[in-house]
Amino acid sequence: MKYFSIFDLPISFQVDLDLLNQRYQQLQRTVHPDHFANGSENEKLLAVQKASEINDAYNTLKKPLNRAEYMVYEKGFDVKHEQSTINDGMFLMQQMELREELEEIESSSDPETALDDFYEDVKHLISDYSEQFESLFEQEQFEQAAQVVRKMKFIYKLHEEAQILEDKLLDF
Repeated sequence: MKYFSIFDLPISFQVDLDLLNQRYQQLQRTVHPDHFANGSENEKLLAVQKASEINDAYNTLKKPLNRAEYMVYEKGFDVKHEQSTINDGMFLMQQMELREELEEIESSSDPETALDDFYEDVKHLISDYSEQFESLFEQEQFEQAAQVVRKMKFIYKLHEEAQILEDKLLDF
């Protein structure tokens, strides 16, 4: 997996973010286009391309959902750009319940506590799905790992919606 090799990191869902940041900074210093200002047009172009590739790799690996999407993409499952549905009744029921919980936060008697409770539920789900993903990927069960990434996408979207609601509530 090219993005991991760029930073000389092991292929793993668990990434040492401090090490990733450190290696990112080192690489950016060595390939920064300004270092090639007096170079040929080809050298300048290659420097820009390499810097762009390093930025893409960094932005992908630093976020867990992006990292998981990338990992299964490299195994043949493009879950980032698909619009497939999930055929897991329990998961879909859970999503409906979480959506209802999110919708009721604004009108609850204590929106701040309700929001904290919602965040806690989402945090546990992210942790659970992350563990499932990591285990399935390590066992080379890539199709099942991709299915877990699809579920993670729903959970992260709910988290984003909760943040939007929180911003709205704080504006009052």
